[in-house]
Amino acid sequence: MRAIIFNLMAHTVLPLNYAVAKYLSAEIPIFQIIWARHCFTIILVLPILVFFFKKNFVWSEKPMLQILRGLLLIAVNISFYYAVSKIPLAKALTLTFISPLVVTIFSSILLLEKVGIKRWSAVVVGFIGALIVIRPGYIPLDIGSLSALCAGIMYAFYLIVTRKLSVSDNSLLTLLITGIIGTLAMSLTIPFVWVTPTLDQWYLLSLIGIITVLGHFLIILSFKSAEASKLAPISYFEVVTNTIFGYFLFNHFPDNWTLVGLAVIISSGLFVFYRERKLGII
Repeated sequence: MRAIIFNLMAHTVLPLNYAVAKYLSAEIPIFQIIWARHCFTIILVLPILVFFFKKNFVWSEKPMLQILRGLLLIAVNISFYYAVSKIPLAKALTLTFISPLVVTIFSSILLLEKVGIKRWSAVVVGFIGALIVIRPGYIPLDIGSLSALCAGIMYAFYLIVTRKLSVSDNSLLTLLITGIIGTLAMSLTIPFVWVTPTLDQWYLLSLIGIITVLGHFLIILSFKSAEASKLAPISYFEVVTNTIFGYFLFNHFPDNWTLVGLAVIISSGLFVFYRERKLGII
């Protein structure tokens, strides 16, 4: 139960991060937003580690996996932030919902997790819901949509690596290393894209950092208590919060087909929650 609550909380707060990034992308370059996101991750996490966990601090047992995780998150951020700068939030997020299907497939291969037919069915049903929203063949896939699709695939591998690290490394250490890798990598682009933010824009950039730390910390905690494939369908709930933010902040209200797909997506997640709870797994 704790794992699913943490995961739901994460996918409730993270869409605010995307909404703020979409708002800022009209005046601040995407690379600069991503750089600030990682910088504020370091600023927030490092003092906590130093003042509260210094005595128990142990370096990563899997540094190469930590580097891979950091690089994957950079790729996800660039792809998804670009997508939300070009297309509505709800559509961008829905296109990333290929990730639970990819997580389920590769969790059984890379993490040796046992995935039953009912869990497979829930993921496939959720993906069908996403297809209802996308309606391939009726709505052309532009560069923004393709970017969101790529973000979903890379995010799946990011989650798998996160699951692998969650059983060995400290959660805050994982966040710190990811922040450092992201900051170093994106700093290479800053001289070419820098736009001096206003005070209000700095506040919003720091808000992205706060939301990022909170959301990804909750994801790491959830993976400490449950398998990646088990939690994969729960990420579909993120479309609910994303749709709400898209409507109130950008006046993007989903059409009837999107609402139908949303209902299917939510149903798949609820099925997993009900079944796992009934079996006493969560």
